[in-house]
Formats: sequence, C-alpha cells, structure tokens
Amino acid sequence: MAKKSMQRNGLLLALFAVVATFLVLAVEALTADRIAEQKRAQTLRSLNELVPPALHDNDLYQSCRQLQHEALGVTEPTALYRAELNGNPTALAAEIVAPNGYSGSIRLLLTVRPGGEILGVRTLAHQETPGLGDKIERQKSDWILSFNGKQVRNEDDDRWAVQRDGGMFDQFTGATITPRAVVQAVKSATLYLKNNSSSLFNADLPRCLESNDE
Repeated sequence: MAKKSMQRNGLLLALFAVVATFLVLAVEALTADRIAEQKRAQTLRSLNELVPPALHDNDLYQSCRQLQHEALGVTEPTALYRAELNGNPTALAAEIVAPNGYSGSIRLLLTVRPGGEILGVRTLAHQETPGLGDKIERQKSDWILSFNGKQVRNEDDDRWAVQRDGGMFDQFTGATITPRAVVQAVKSATLYLKNNSSSLFNADLPRCLESNDE
C-alpha cells in the first residue's frame, strides 16, 4: 500500500511539474512579443535622446544593421544605427555589452560622433543591485551623463577608469564593480567605433531583423 501511495504521489508530482512547465512556456510565448516591443520602444527612446533630430534626417530605426565584434562586448550580432544629415555621417549608435557587471551582463546604448566624441550612453538592461549598482540608470542618477563629450585617446588612455583605479570616473559607494565594468565597456567600444567609423558607415552590413519590414 505504501509503495502504491509513493508511486501515485510521484506521478502526481511529475504531472504537476509538466503542467507547471507548460504554463510557464505558454506565458512566455504569449508575452514574448509584448516584451520585445517594450525593449524596442525603450531602445528607440534612448536613441532619440542621444541622437536628436538636429543631427540626422534619416530614419534611425531603418538604418539599423547587425554588427559583431569583441570590442563591443558581444558574442553575437548586435545593433548598429547610422545617423546621417544631408548624406553626411553624423553619428554611430551601437548596442554594446559590459559582460562583467556585479550581477551579470549590462546592456548599453553608446552613441559616438565620427571623430570619436561620445554623444551619450544609456543603460538598456541590467541586474545590478538596487540602491547600489542601479545608479547606472538615468532615472536613478546622473552618473551615466559623465560620458558626454568624452573621447578615448588610445588603448593606453589611463583616464578611462574609476577614481579608485586612478581614472576620471566616479565610483559608487559600496559598488565599484558596476561602474568599472561600464567604463571599460564604453572605452573599448568607443575606440573601436572611432577607429572604424568610415568603414562602418559604408559597410554593407546585414539589416537588423526587426527593421526588415518597410
């Protein structure tokens, strides 16, 4: 009797696990499009903040191309937006990743002029500690604005570090790892975009999947 009861309970638990898994997958499927749309809307808001209408007359979203390079912190293609005004290049915007945040990867949007001057940076997604590492969000702190107007001289530009490491960027009290990761990611990506600006504007890169529909 006890053995049958254990078997029955085991079957019930297995059935419950199957049903729960099915429900989780169903919810993910139903909300996937909504989540993707929310991410897209957030990216476009940040993009329009960092590359204002005065700097471009082309459709930034339709200009999106896929780019992959280790300097951007990615292991798969990421989005590159090319801004132009009267046919002249004015800015590159790339979705980059700081892979070594305190709680994992930090996704950022970086915008750079062809000459290498940073127009701005915004945090798109992260899992950093609330009240500490989340100060990389524009809504929580002005810290992310400290990149505005900065340039990277070269790979050995030691100004590009948090003050604790001898650099020019503030760290957060109790959370140095997060700003350190962001600073290094922005430095690496900025230098790459600066050094390859001309070729990136003219390269025949694959279109972003979400912008294929005209």
